[in-house]
Amino acid sequence: MKIAQISPLYEAVPPKLYGGTERVVAHLADALTHAGHDVTLFASADAVTAARLAPMRDQAIRLDPAPLKSDLAAHLAMLDEVRQRADEFDILHFHIDLLHFPFFQDMPWRTLTTLHGRLDLKDLPAAYAAWPQFPLASISDHQRRPLPSANWAGTVHHGLPADLYDFSATPRGGYLAFLGRISPEKRVDRAIEIARRVGLPLKIAAKVDTVDRAYFHDEIEPLLHAPGVDYIGEISDAQKSEFLGGAVALLFPIDWPEPFGLVMIEAMACGTPVVAWNCGSVPEVLDDGITGTIVDDMDQAVQAVNTVARFDRGRIRSRFEQRFSASAMARRYVELYWRVLEQGGSRIRLTA
Repeated sequence: MKIAQISPLYEAVPPKLYGGTERVVAHLADALTHAGHDVTLFASADAVTAARLAPMRDQAIRLDPAPLKSDLAAHLAMLDEVRQRADEFDILHFHIDLLHFPFFQDMPWRTLTTLHGRLDLKDLPAAYAAWPQFPLASISDHQRRPLPSANWAGTVHHGLPADLYDFSATPRGGYLAFLGRISPEKRVDRAIEIARRVGLPLKIAAKVDTVDRAYFHDEIEPLLHAPGVDYIGEISDAQKSEFLGGAVALLFPIDWPEPFGLVMIEAMACGTPVVAWNCGSVPEVLDDGITGTIVDDMDQAVQAVNTVARFDRGRIRSRFEQRFSASAMARRYVELYWRVLEQGGSRIRLTA
């Protein structure tokens, strides 16, 4: 199958540091290529991929040192290129929300759009109702709840290459870990409180977006001076095996409807259990009692740390391989591609 993967241009594919969507696109493009498909990746020129790269910008937007940039202009230029080359592909797989809808209204059934973010935003229902012909993929069933009547083709959970991270049979570092982004909804303050009450050190590997800098300085930075709290900053994929594998547990104390939570399966790949709040997709991703513990409050979280420390880390790794490998993700997407194309063929025949 000839497949176009259209990535956001905010981060490199895969990201050099933090980044979820572009990381998933990278793993998917590689897995599809290794499975024998002809894949073209539309992304920034600093992408590293097994697919054929169509460079759309000299480098990803976030780490571009240029002081003045237009993310809208960059993405519109990419869409123009994809539109001109559309006939080269059997299916166009978009990962840029709904930005492409006006440009591909005459061929919606040759497209699949994976939505990677939260969908409980005020303006989204009207927009998706305006373009109901585009088939959509969710990254969790829970993600769909704000848009139950949208044109959902299926749900595909994220996946990672099985050899990306090293398995650690024991938590050699003896600390708790927080990985991702510092923002009000990620609740690193909860992680700091859990670590204090449990009596274990906490290592925080996280980025701070510009929009969250005031929150970081006012609410979080004072907490980082507490004993046992080690703020590392952003880390790369190459650093995650040691960071996650050395942890007793990953803390995922979110306070928002998380669409997926990639860091949970990154921890599982290292054999590290997860203590996570019962929000969003968490109950879909975690096997409670096997790969982690799902909690509703701080007292439960503190108790859960002691519980998960005794979990079988080999079993956690096995469950990751069963449920969240990149090859499994690619197979599920190929099934969706064929379903979309078959439905499109039926519609064409019915309207001919």
